[in-house]
Amino acid sequence: MSVGLGLPIGDPAQLLSWARRAEATPFRTVALLDRLVYDNPEPLITLATLAGATSRIRVQTEVLLAPLHRTALLAKQAATLDLLSGSRFTLGVGIGGREDDYLAAGVDLRRRGRRLDEQMATLRRLWAGEPLSAQAGPIGPAPARPGGPEVLFGGFVPAVVERVARWGDGFLGAALPPRQMDGLFRGVEAAWARAGRTGRPRLLAQVNVALGPDPVAERAVRELRAYYGPHDYTEHITNGLLTTPAAVRDAVAAYRAIGADEVMLYCWCPDPDQVERLADAAFGTE
Repeated sequence: MSVGLGLPIGDPAQLLSWARRAEATPFRTVALLDRLVYDNPEPLITLATLAGATSRIRVQTEVLLAPLHRTALLAKQAATLDLLSGSRFTLGVGIGGREDDYLAAGVDLRRRGRRLDEQMATLRRLWAGEPLSAQAGPIGPAPARPGGPEVLFGGFVPAVVERVARWGDGFLGAALPPRQMDGLFRGVEAAWARAGRTGRPRLLAQVNVALGPDPVAERAVRELRAYYGPHDYTEHITNGLLTTPAAVRDAVAAYRAIGADEVMLYCWCPDPDQVERLADAAFGTE
């Protein structure tokens, strides 16, 4: 099983340091979230920069809110990043639910699920080299990975499970304890089998972490509360923040036990010294 790092958005200027330091550890992946009406860096541009500054570690959106993006342009951007990174790019996809993001993008919030399904059909065709339409031809470049970059779907509703089976390579579950995540993982595997897919879906679990002196956890909690806003769910998220090496080790072991292929340790405090602290906790090198 692999372990990856979700990158903090509080200080974008630190992200190159995060990626380079992560590459010097056993971490497999660095990932970045997507919002429009927020001060996070744009994920595809940022991950392209990080891919160019590294040579081994994978880069991943976690998750890109695909309905906010123009489909043809997203096909070109994702294929380009996959090609130039040497097939180190994973496109994690979700729909989000914040009305301001959809208002800013000029997209109907109520149609976001249907729009994503339409987008995935188009993306798969374009990555296979087919024309966009009778009026517009293929949109290159061809991705390094045949058929397009690896695609993971994140979310909690039944439609997400079915999207994995129909369009995806795997599932990304966030902010759920292992017992609940186990049910989602098994549901994804069952949908995959019903769809007649060969092999098995990749299964990822995400958990929020903050390791270091007290100010690290305090900053992480402030960032989480600013991001999620005043909501009961916010307290659930902050209460689930892992702040000790033992808690991180236990979580990695618990998700491994339910079949996770990768555990993403998502960071909210921008202190890059967490990279080595988390590596010590996750890989037992302390």
